[in-house]
Amino acid sequence: MITIAAGIIMLGILVFVHELGHFCVAKLCGVKVLKFSLGFGPRLVSHKRGDTEYMICAIPLGGYVQMLGEGVGDQGEDAEINAEDEQRSFSKKSIPRRMAIVAAGPVMNLILPFMILPLAYMIGINLPAYLEEPPCVGYVVPGSEADVAGFRNDDCIIKISGVDVASWSDTGSALVNSAGKPIVFTLDRVDGMADLVVDSKNGALEGLQSIGLLPAQDAVIGGLAPAMPAIEAGLKEGDRILSVGGREIVSWYELKDAIQEVDGQPVDVVVEREKQQLTVELLPKKADGNDDYLIGVAPQYETIFKRFPLGEAIIAGAERTTDLIDLTLVFIQKLFAGHVSTSNIGGPITVVQIAGQAAQTDISSILSVLAFLSIQLGILNLLPIPILDGGHLFFYTFELIFRRPLSLRAREWAQQIGLILLILLMVLAFYNDIVRMLGS
Repeated sequence: MITIAAGIIMLGILVFVHELGHFCVAKLCGVKVLKFSLGFGPRLVSHKRGDTEYMICAIPLGGYVQMLGEGVGDQGEDAEINAEDEQRSFSKKSIPRRMAIVAAGPVMNLILPFMILPLAYMIGINLPAYLEEPPCVGYVVPGSEADVAGFRNDDCIIKISGVDVASWSDTGSALVNSAGKPIVFTLDRVDGMADLVVDSKNGALEGLQSIGLLPAQDAVIGGLAPAMPAIEAGLKEGDRILSVGGREIVSWYELKDAIQEVDGQPVDVVVEREKQQLTVELLPKKADGNDDYLIGVAPQYETIFKRFPLGEAIIAGAERTTDLIDLTLVFIQKLFAGHVSTSNIGGPITVVQIAGQAAQTDISSILSVLAFLSIQLGILNLLPIPILDGGHLFFYTFELIFRRPLSLRAREWAQQIGLILLILLMVLAFYNDIVRMLGS
């Protein structure tokens, strides 16, 4: 329930910011606003103040601002209105003013991250420590694309397709820019330099981990599941696992295979606790719906807490925002070019999951996720698809160039096509969300 509630609240904030942009610029341009709605469908709450009815509706997947002289209907652009209202009609405003009103929604979504990310950096953010470290491989997943390409543990990546990378955090944008073509990794190895090529179908859009490259991870326990063998045997957070059934454990990634090897039999586990070695016996077991034997432990992730002063926070927030906008635009370009799979498109379920996970951490994480989602919403709405803001901007650009508007019938046909495209996109996004849920 927390996850769902957090997702709805975050979507509500983003929709409110978006519609507030349309509303404020419409008011500034002297347009009469009839309705300001968060959500669609049956109204739950309604209050009229002045000319405008403010509503919260039952389906929290969007919102709208209805203006006099917009669209069709008894108060649409072809409706008969009195002389006073004609001056406040959206359709009677100049093209630049109409374009400003329409663009204001997505622009507000793109401005929001510039405002809230500096706040997140001033509050302070927890980052995985490895992100600031050189991208040296701690483990290569057997059978992965990286394994097939010939990666080894301790390989250090210095370039990705010709782009220098100094840390794990640098690798993300380099991988996105390489989508749709073979990725060339330049490595610094113990025995010299080497180049390896990975032909990843999705361009490793989810990071090096998606092709089987993981950072070093010590075998230190960071979490214990209730009613599982590890906690019942007396293991504690902070214990360093040294061996399982006589097999030495150096990395966390070796633990799973060591547990499977004992095939559900009692096994001795040696740990180091406060500089002393302890041996406990435990019995691995299978959890519901899992074929692997488990003991109920999670690794301890090293994090670093960074807090920025005001000036540095503004700069860092602006840089992060521009990076996210750039990555989103590159992803869309690669998607339309067919260089990345449509399976990477997420829908409302994914948004709710991301929001729910952030809501259970800290305020900085919530602000960061809000900024990320706001950028996606802003750029999506600027796409030149009829029914979206970008489609309306396309119509007004046509009118500006050719000195005449598209006919109402042509716009209605275009909007119907746009609606069909949007529904197909939503179906695809929901399908991907469900596949991810079933896969996890």
